[in-house]
Amino acid sequence: MAFRSPITPDIDLAAPGKRLGYLRLPHSVHRSAYGFIPIPVGVIANGPGPKVVVMSGNHGDEYEGQVITSSLLRTLDVTDIAGTLIVLPMANFPAAEAGSRTSPLDQGNLNRAFDPDYPPGPTRTIAAYLEHELFQGIDFFLDLHSGGSSLRYIPSALGCWPEEPERKPAMERIIAAMAMPYSLIFASDKGGRYATSAAQRNGGLALTLEIAGGGEVAPGALRAAEAGTLRTLKEVGLYQGPTTPASTPTVMMTLDDSHYLYADEPGLFEPAATLGETLRKGQLAGRIHRPETPGRAPVEVAAPADGLLICLRVPARVIRGDCLLHLAAPA
Repeated sequence: MAFRSPITPDIDLAAPGKRLGYLRLPHSVHRSAYGFIPIPVGVIANGPGPKVVVMSGNHGDEYEGQVITSSLLRTLDVTDIAGTLIVLPMANFPAAEAGSRTSPLDQGNLNRAFDPDYPPGPTRTIAAYLEHELFQGIDFFLDLHSGGSSLRYIPSALGCWPEEPERKPAMERIIAAMAMPYSLIFASDKGGRYATSAAQRNGGLALTLEIAGGGEVAPGALRAAEAGTLRTLKEVGLYQGPTTPASTPTVMMTLDDSHYLYADEPGLFEPAATLGETLRKGQLAGRIHRPETPGRAPVEVAAPADGLLICLRVPARVIRGDCLLHLAAPA
């Protein structure tokens, strides 16, 4: 049976030219019996060439990407493009409107919803539409993230090697063009539940940026990611305009489950290191203070492995199970 989605665009996504509008997801609730969720979308199409989707607002509290995609739609013209560019500034619109990682409508995390077993609701409906309609025929997918309101990253690129060996050089050129300070590349993840997994299942190469975070828009990280985005769109053959050369090459890193540190009790987290520092396994990484118990000494937490501190928690208040930091090791 052919896939059918309740989502309908109010613009023609296939016609040539530049068009801005919304993907309408019907949403009948008490306050609005015949309402819809307006997911912003823009398309710039100009003749033959690659099909590229650039997305932000996958998590609603990650803001740098939303600024970058808004700028793309505002500044790019048809003559800048050879092929088709589709831009989603607020992919999980309810979450982005609320400034929340997850949707207030169904608590859905869009970047875990590319899975047929994900609970039904608006978030799963958006994911299914993206995978089975918008990503059809895709050549390249760029998903703009940051640490959101709970984490802060050193600007980094995350991607997956294509399963086909002959496509690996193209991915290497994309990583080099993006030129984030650090790049973490994993094995193919076609079977995953992420947006990048869905793009890979449709035959596209895919890259995720972790730009900065902390619930802010960090100007330096924003400019670096913005310039890297244009260089990458040029590398895949879509963007025809000017770019800024990369100032330094990216450093290739690796990451696995042993590189994450979690709180094992509630309290106030005091980091003992800053982003960009190199830690050794067992080295003091921070302290969890318990002001609720006068006179109690803080609990010291240690680095779980050797590595570069690439991501660090922002809010001091933690509970058991919160991610405090993660490290990356040289590839």
